[in-house]
Amino acid sequence: MILEHEIPNGTKLYFGKSAKVKREIEKVASDILYANGFEEIVTPIFSYHQHLSIADEKELIRVNDAKNNNMSLRADSTIDVVRIIDKRLGRNTEHKKWFYIQPVFRYPSHEQYQVGVEFMGQEKLSSVLNLSVNIFEKLELKPLIQVSNMKIPQIITAMFNSLTLDDFRHINIEKFLNLKVEWLEKLVYLQHLEQVEELLDIVPDAIKIELQKMKDLCSEMSYTNTVLAPMYYAEMLYYDELFFRAIDKNELFASGGRYKNEELTSVGFAIYTDILCETLTK
Repeated sequence: MILEHEIPNGTKLYFGKSAKVKREIEKVASDILYANGFEEIVTPIFSYHQHLSIADEKELIRVNDAKNNNMSLRADSTIDVVRIIDKRLGRNTEHKKWFYIQPVFRYPSHEQYQVGVEFMGQEKLSSVLNLSVNIFEKLELKPLIQVSNMKIPQIITAMFNSLTLDDFRHINIEKFLNLKVEWLEKLVYLQHLEQVEELLDIVPDAIKIELQKMKDLCSEMSYTNTVLAPMYYAEMLYYDELFFRAIDKNELFASGGRYKNEELTSVGFAIYTDILCETLTK
């Protein structure tokens, strides 16, 4: 029996203080983004193309339109925003800097509010990463920024037949160390920018290129609470290179990276409003 006051597990309810905090987070973010030349877009809740954004299609909440075409609730905003701007609004705007404040929905009833940013045609991840830092500083938060590069685990698995991407997903450090490869051991323990220079002298050239990208990104950041995580890997359909996460006390505040949609390279991130509301309300 479902009582009248019950709401589905995974959905959100904001009222009073929490609703006010949520609105303040959104205002701080939108003020900073408008000041930096971004425009707002609100995309449809329903989409025909969410399968292009989600690695596991079982997470999609599917419905049919009036003509019985398959569609789903918005489970991710990034590719929808880029696709709509590039394909649908391309004749009406040349603007490339966009943000959105809206929830996404995953099966069976998971609802997540986000502030998202997409800078289309931009390759410098620091251009948006520094904006996320500005938003956190305005909210008087100082999360740890973890910088990664999804290509490094892919290159290493191609070099060592005994390793798989699951070893990186599950942080199987013992398996990495058992290979007894000096540069790989040092890569496992790489955290700080000053350690990179030594590694650049001993790692294979393919990894050297990707480590240099991480080093350059850190050098372009106006933030000191930063660590490197070259062995981090998460399967995503579009973030496949430089990637960052903002973390505080094991809570994920934001994530973003560089991605390519067809031939267009862009950068972006999402701030997870719900966990910020919980943190600031506490």
